[in-house]
Amino acid sequence: MGLPPRELRDLQLRVRTEQQTPEWKTRYAVRSGVEGTVNEFAHGHGMRRCRYRGQGKAHIQHALTAIAVNIERLSGLPPTEEAPTPRRPTAFQNHLDQREIPRPKSWRTLGS
Repeated sequence: MGLPPRELRDLQLRVRTEQQTPEWKTRYAVRSGVEGTVNEFAHGHGMRRCRYRGQGKAHIQHALTAIAVNIERLSGLPPTEEAPTPRRPTAFQNHLDQREIPRPKSWRTLGS
């Protein structure tokens, strides 16, 4: 069994005592929360290598992958119990209602 040089041993002792302080533990808690996400990107989504060349294209790839991961995570959440509150009518919708003019259907609901 070999012993490390004195400088290395002193450095290890200093770092290990620093790791016992509350400030270090607070900083490390933030890092440990991010490490899981970084690991998921690197291993689960192949982010160690880019498909495209250039910083701009690589940035777009990372941003789109992050959006996809967030959608994937949100889709696994259980639905909320309460229905979202409906939006207040716009001034134009109030104008139509006051004159008893039928509102046109939204283009979003025309297909359903």
